[in-house]
Amino acid sequence: RDRAFVAETTYDIVRWKRLYAEIAEVKAPFDRDNIWRLFAVWATLKGIKLPDWKYFESTPSRKIKGKFDELSKIRKFKESIPDWLDELGEKELGNDLWTKEIAALNLQADVVLRVNTLQTTKEKLQAELFDLDIETETLPNYPDALKLKERTNVFTTDAFKNGHFEVQDASSQLVAEFLNVQSGMRVVDTCAGAGGKTLHIATLMQNKGQIIALDIYGNKLNELKRRAKRNGAFNIETRAIESTKVIKKLYDKADRVLIDSPCSGLGVLRRNPDAKWKLQPEFIEDIKKTQQEILQQYSRIVKPGGQLVYATCSILPSENQNQVNEFLTSEFGKEFTFVKDKKVWAHESGYDGFYMALLQKK
Repeated sequence: RDRAFVAETTYDIVRWKRLYAEIAEVKAPFDRDNIWRLFAVWATLKGIKLPDWKYFESTPSRKIKGKFDELSKIRKFKESIPDWLDELGEKELGNDLWTKEIAALNLQADVVLRVNTLQTTKEKLQAELFDLDIETETLPNYPDALKLKERTNVFTTDAFKNGHFEVQDASSQLVAEFLNVQSGMRVVDTCAGAGGKTLHIATLMQNKGQIIALDIYGNKLNELKRRAKRNGAFNIETRAIESTKVIKKLYDKADRVLIDSPCSGLGVLRRNPDAKWKLQPEFIEDIKKTQQEILQQYSRIVKPGGQLVYATCSILPSENQNQVNEFLTSEFGKEFTFVKDKKVWAHESGYDGFYMALLQKK
């Protein structure tokens, strides 16, 4: 319980760092005294009684609450985000949508599991966890998802060790389904990483057919191999992208291609609150160039009549539909037609922000 309290307090202070620092009248980088001041602001606003320590002797509780009310009228302080990010969000999404979305992205994320249907069923897993006093609930429109009713460490359970589930946000679970895979297909996951979506694709294909998981980071693919073994997913082959030859060998070979593209990660701020402070506008500009390059190159893996999904965990149109539109008007993109896309908003779904577009090769 103490560990959970420390973790949640730390997450909270990181999430609201700008707001708390403004109230405490301290500036980064924070020394020890300043960190105690931030903690005092956090505790006061949470209604938690401060201990009788010298650090908290002159904590001005009324002033803290008054300043909080005053700053809560200004979005960049209320949502505790850098000026540039607030300006970018409003420019791309408009005032109303950005206001709703950034508020939702500051809420604590639920823990959602994806049932590994290669090993068990949703009902069996629910019962297995219930026997361990871990209560879950099903989610309508998310066929393989179970949400924990209370946060707890599920990684120590036999159910996890035996590959009965993976922890995966509900929005992320929509991507593999959007790819429209069938047993026996050849599927290439081009930015597989540690393979959360790759493993989901394997279950949707019922382990029949071939999945080729690519990534530029070999260590991530090693993690994917470990997870695949635990999951009982044996139709996955990993290949590190050490040169363009790896991609060229696959041109026109795949029924389905997933490009789970690198992005700003703005849709997953709830679980990575420190990203607000690490992100820089230059990084977003660079990543947009990378996204287009990846689309241009990896799309050539799709065989005629095959389909491609471009997905990001960003909410910015410039990383999402604008990238798809730019691709479709390019030389290689003209070989594709737009089928459909899906914008997943955190403030509507209650889960991470995501984007996915389905394209068909002529």
